[in-house]
Amino acid sequence: MRRRRLRAALTALALTTAGLAALPAAVPPAAAAPAPALPRPATAPDWSTAVVDSTMARYTPTGIGGWSYPVGLYLYGQYLTYRRTHEARYLTYIKSYADRFVKSDGSIGQSFDNLDSMQAGRLLVILHHETGQDRYRKAAKKIRDRLATYPRTGDGGFWHADNSSRAHQLWADGVYMVNPFLVEYGREFGDSAYTNDEAARQLAVYGGHLQAGNGLLKHAYDESRTASWADPQTGLAPEHWCRAVGWYSMAIVGVLDAIPASHSRRPQLLGIFRRLAAGLERYQDPASGRWFQVMDKGGRSDDWTETSCSSMFTYALSRGVQQGYLDPHYAAVARRGYEGVLAKISVGADGRTNLADISVGTNVGDYAYYAARTRAVNDFHGLGAFLIMNEQLRGE
Repeated sequence: MRRRRLRAALTALALTTAGLAALPAAVPPAAAAPAPALPRPATAPDWSTAVVDSTMARYTPTGIGGWSYPVGLYLYGQYLTYRRTHEARYLTYIKSYADRFVKSDGSIGQSFDNLDSMQAGRLLVILHHETGQDRYRKAAKKIRDRLATYPRTGDGGFWHADNSSRAHQLWADGVYMVNPFLVEYGREFGDSAYTNDEAARQLAVYGGHLQAGNGLLKHAYDESRTASWADPQTGLAPEHWCRAVGWYSMAIVGVLDAIPASHSRRPQLLGIFRRLAAGLERYQDPASGRWFQVMDKGGRSDDWTETSCSSMFTYALSRGVQQGYLDPHYAAVARRGYEGVLAKISVGADGRTNLADISVGTNVGDYAYYAARTRAVNDFHGLGAFLIMNEQLRGE
């Protein structure tokens, strides 16, 4: 009954998908909704446009925040919605945000000394593709060039940040901050020989350190084993934090989508992804379809199901099946995840959407730290992941 009321609050516009060969993460075409039970509107709500319209009503392009990965993630989701709907104001909004930071000569006031700062670089590639303006290429190239001098572990993994507190550390989060940008940059600017190899290498190095026997990834690894959270023998963080694993799951799909079938690292990446998918199926909450903040400790009373990672896993599993990376039975796992995430979206008295139970930004910690993180509403981590997921599954 609750979902019927929510769906009754909005109506959808079923518009044609816009294909974009120059960028990965294709949006599937809209499909007919299943036969509804009465009472219910003839068409299900378009939750993507509802979330984008609500967020644009809450924030102007100048007020949405600074150059950051959560805003970059959200705006990438908004771009996927634009690709399907062709709603020009969605793209205009993204351009207005980026133009706060990119000058007419292509200069951008970022040092790119941490991976987090690179994620919004995807918007630069998108805007070059959409507008042809060379300033976006120049700004994006600053990230590409920074990687030539960026510090690495002994086996080639990019440090999470170029500072003493993050030295020698690989965080699962980091693979999404730089590798989707890399493969999209390479495709847009004819640099795929380098970018595909680098992105695949990073996923392999990170996965080799972080993936545990249960298929899940630990949040982080410290090569120096000096961080307070690092196991003195393995260098690993103690827990499987769900969004860190979610970042990795989306990144590996994006890289597999980009690299050629003949790439030497493809079998290794497929193995990592398939083991991860088995772990996701194992630890999915059977009651809600979502995943827990600390993934393998859902039996504890203070653990809770988190919306952003649940969206990320749902997307990755669905896309993995669609692309033939995963066994078809994972489509049902994704469908349960999708229904679980939709249960967390509602429409307020103001007519705007609200997405609940999103963990705020998080460092590496222990169980108590993760369990106590604030459960935010409409946090950009969750909104962006929701849009990516919804554009993948809404037509099924």
